[in-house]
Amino acid sequence: MLKLLARAKINLTLDILGKRPDGYHEVEMVMQSVALADEVRLEKTAAGVSLEVEGAALAADESNLAWRAAALFLRRFSLAGGAAIHLKKKIPMAAGLAGGSADAAAVLIGMNTLFAQGLDEAQLAALAAEIGSDVPFCLRGGTQLATGRGEVLRRLKDLPPFFVVLAKPPIDVSTAWAYGRYDAQKAVRHPHTERMLAAVSAGNRSLVCQELCNVLESVTIEEHREIRALKDIMTAGGALAAMMSGSGPTVFALMENEKGAQSLAEKLREETNAEVFCTKTQGAHIL
Repeated sequence: MLKLLARAKINLTLDILGKRPDGYHEVEMVMQSVALADEVRLEKTAAGVSLEVEGAALAADESNLAWRAAALFLRRFSLAGGAAIHLKKKIPMAAGLAGGSADAAAVLIGMNTLFAQGLDEAQLAALAAEIGSDVPFCLRGGTQLATGRGEVLRRLKDLPPFFVVLAKPPIDVSTAWAYGRYDAQKAVRHPHTERMLAAVSAGNRSLVCQELCNVLESVTIEEHREIRALKDIMTAGGALAAMMSGSGPTVFALMENEKGAQSLAEKLREETNAEVFCTKTQGAHIL
């Protein structure tokens, strides 16, 4: 049996460059792993794929990305045998944190080991891109620039360490809805991606905080004012910077130290009905 961690992500930047001929949006994003993770257990079986989910009301069938990752791996390499997957969910669902994508990436890494296929990072990433746009990033994590529909990656220097407070309000935001609303209204402010890349390269924490920008944030805030309220509490509570991740609704705060992060997390728990998590940024892992 293998045990793996499937780490969540936040977006330091998220820009939309236009609509692609294939119907996807052309994006440019600086993505960052955090330590908050689902736990994935994987075991070889006689045949087929089975999935057990603990800690969340999540479908344990072919609609689950973890299931799809195992099934794709078995099918692509015509492997004898199957896989039993157990997910212990800690990353909130439909939150803009890539929990499902992280699970799928962990399963691909585990299947590669269990079945001794010896795929390298590029080969695993090609499989990951068939499952979802965020899955290739989640294979390695760390700090990366994502372009295309999110699957074209450039590894960056690890971000200077931050403690991170995550707050997910009890609302659901459809990624398709957020992108559709963006197409209708566009964004007032776009990220300066090159400035963010320079800040990451220099290890300049202050500049990283200044350059946070997500074009979907204003779209989602217009419909869900809770996101603005969370940002305001975070800023008043000592956050170096605060922003929505992905298409939302989770808001994250970058914090200087653990004591401040714990204090802000407690404040959010007292004053809001959001799910709150204290975590930290995470460097890339070795495949």
